[in-house]
Amino acid sequence: MATAKKTARGRKQDRARVAGRQNYELRYESKKTGRSAAAVKKAVKKVGNSRKRVEKGLGR
Repeated sequence: MATAKKTARGRKQDRARVAGRQNYELRYESKKTGRSAAAVKKAVKKVGNSRKRVEKGLGR
C-alpha cells in the first residue's frame, strides 16, 4: 500500500505552529527564547499556536 506523500506546504505549515501539548515543542521553544516551558505554554494559551505570535508574546 502506498503511503501518503507529504508536501512541502504541509511541513511549512507545521513549522509555523507551536503544539502547546507536546513537551518537545515546549522545550524547543523554551530553549530558543530563553523562557521557561510554562511561560511558553501560557503564551500559546494566550495568543494562539502561531509561532510568530508566541515569540512576540514572549518578547523575542
